[in-house]
Amino acid sequence: MSIERKPFGSVSGGGTAELITLKNAAGSTLSVTTYGGRIVNLIVPDKNGHFTDVVLGHDSAEEYSAYTNYQGALVGRYGNRIANAQFPLDGKTVQLIANEGVNQLHGGPNGYSMLLWNVDSVTDGDNPSLCLSLTAPDGEGGFPGTLNVHVTYTLTKDNAVSIDYKAISDKKTVVNLTNHSFFNLRGYDGGDIGSTVLQINADRYTATDESLIPTGELAPVAGTPLDFTKGKPIGQDINSTACLMDSIHGFDHNFVISRKGDGMEKIAEAYEPENGLVMEIFTDLPGVQLYTANSFPEGLKGKNGVTMLAHHAFCLETQCFPDTPNHPSFPSCIVDAGEEYHTTTIYKFSVR
Repeated sequence: MSIERKPFGSVSGGGTAELITLKNAAGSTLSVTTYGGRIVNLIVPDKNGHFTDVVLGHDSAEEYSAYTNYQGALVGRYGNRIANAQFPLDGKTVQLIANEGVNQLHGGPNGYSMLLWNVDSVTDGDNPSLCLSLTAPDGEGGFPGTLNVHVTYTLTKDNAVSIDYKAISDKKTVVNLTNHSFFNLRGYDGGDIGSTVLQINADRYTATDESLIPTGELAPVAGTPLDFTKGKPIGQDINSTACLMDSIHGFDHNFVISRKGDGMEKIAEAYEPENGLVMEIFTDLPGVQLYTANSFPEGLKGKNGVTMLAHHAFCLETQCFPDTPNHPSFPSCIVDAGEEYHTTTIYKFSVR
């Protein structure tokens, strides 16, 4: 049980980032930088007692800010894609800033993953925690309303990472916050994730067009490479040509969670047979995006100079569905003025 704070370098555009490391009594550690609220290190014990850093990332804020990637980041104001960078709200069209062709991805070119967050509090103890905050002004990225955001990372004594998101706007707006950690249960230098067995409690997914914008159809996963209901190695169907996988070179799909209620539920589990590590995912959100790190800039180096290669990580981003503001039939992401947005996701680690 300890807390460490140290400088983490400068970011493009000015400002200095900090790295805060939480450690629990079991010896697990969680390191988060104020640049993008990113998880930089997440070190947990495997079945042999070896401590493994299970997230990809970089060694400094300079490296993170040099590339437009979302590794480990807090993503907002709206995670995932919004078609044509616009949506209707109260009879008017809200025009956003596009950053992926005509669409907006992860809040636009200056989304929360590219900002320096404030440290509100750091608390030691059995379950050490870190609270980060930022104030996003009215009109940032095109979104209406000044949004005050607080995100609390907690490293629990039983080796779970809880991410608690809260936000309040002074105008009616849309909010969809998530974390974009790139996991590899064999370690950030563990290579291809094809052997990792993944199970997702979802019998449907949001079908999309070729630009990964939902068509509105909630299509069945049965009979497709997207069927993870019983669990299977991620690599088993990763080279399929169905469900647009040939064009996106792997998985990049939003799964519709088969929920039993409105509260926290286990929605997925990843298991790495080589070292016995298990990661269970719990959330109160309706969807989760599976992304299998289908491409990196050629020669991109990560921590300790390790080259980042396709399919060397997977993401499980809990979320509202992509492009929800343009689909009234999807679970709502609208937050009224003064209404608290509040959601929690937990990544719990154990061994088998």
